[in-house]
Amino acid sequence: MAEVWLSIIGLGEDGLAGLADASRAAIDAAEVIFGGPRHLALVNAADRGRAWPVPFDVAPVLALRGRRVVVLASGDPFWFGAGGSLSAHLVAGEWVAHPAPSTFALAAARLGWRIESVDCLGLHAAPYARLRGVLAEGSRAICLLRDGKAPAELAEWLVGAGFGASDLTVLQALGGPRARIATTTAAGFDVTGITAPVAVAIVAKGNGLPRSGGLPDDMFQSDGQITKRPVRALTLSALAPRRGETLWDLGAGSGSISVEWCLAGGFAHAVEARPERAANIVANAGWFGIDHRLTVHQAAWGDALASLPRPDAVFVGGGADADLMARLWSALPAGVRVVMNAVTLESESLLYGLHAAHGGSLARYDIAQAGTLGRMRDWQAARPVVQWSVVR
Repeated sequence: MAEVWLSIIGLGEDGLAGLADASRAAIDAAEVIFGGPRHLALVNAADRGRAWPVPFDVAPVLALRGRRVVVLASGDPFWFGAGGSLSAHLVAGEWVAHPAPSTFALAAARLGWRIESVDCLGLHAAPYARLRGVLAEGSRAICLLRDGKAPAELAEWLVGAGFGASDLTVLQALGGPRARIATTTAAGFDVTGITAPVAVAIVAKGNGLPRSGGLPDDMFQSDGQITKRPVRALTLSALAPRRGETLWDLGAGSGSISVEWCLAGGFAHAVEARPERAANIVANAGWFGIDHRLTVHQAAWGDALASLPRPDAVFVGGGADADLMARLWSALPAGVRVVMNAVTLESESLLYGLHAAHGGSLARYDIAQAGTLGRMRDWQAARPVVQWSVVR
């Protein structure tokens, strides 16, 4: 076991008065105290204080390994705080943590909300679009925000996202003498004089994203190269996304498969050779708020295989031939799910050969939609899709 040299202390707006004896003792004994300027002032750190560098970096703390060091964080240091960033570089026994109630806990307590039924988001350093997959009629969320201007910006974003009628509660400096709570709506936002630290609680009013696979095609930015909604639903069913899993989306087009995979809780690496299509994937990831889950690689997918992390599933969207599929197959570890669709005779022939060689499931889907024929209606057929799915 390593020797404890670092104390990670959760601090409330009431400063030293709200800390337990163990936390105060660690602060008294510290040679160096790290924190934001507000934190350092609350504990009277004086010349022992070190403000976090901008942009945030844990290196100055790690450089003092072996000395008596305290890190101050708001509330719970392991909930959108510095605790997780530091512990990733430490071994067990190097640190001790003294958490305090988080802003989420304080907000839920003031509002009377069951916190287990509330989405808690740290939007102080993330785009508001992270809410896209969370919001639905009646859903509740508590969002940490970066500064006093952010609540009005969030309200503006909610209006643009179709949630202007949502009820908002602005919660400032909870747990201390500067605590302030104000209620408004997104469309009618009228709260002024807001200062950090601040959070906003949302009771959403509006239509959220459907949770089933196969979102409407017009939600995606594309040049027409997109796996259409019915086929996308069938493809996602075959890929069987699970929370935390990684997808390779090879020849990704608009990235619609990757987006829906990430909305299901996974991570995706979308590989697309054409720069304008890669730009569409980036735009789609940002709009859906999953840009932290979807990585875009502008490259021919055969050239990118060696640089991609181990996948749990692979979707081959385009650009495949027999040689590339042989390379892909040999590169994949056992247990990876592979799905490929074909609409041309040449790609169908490739799938027949792959099915014969490797087994799996081979299916053909014929889809038609009602259209007009003069004054009457008829069925207008899309190109048949042949789908091969297999476990490596």
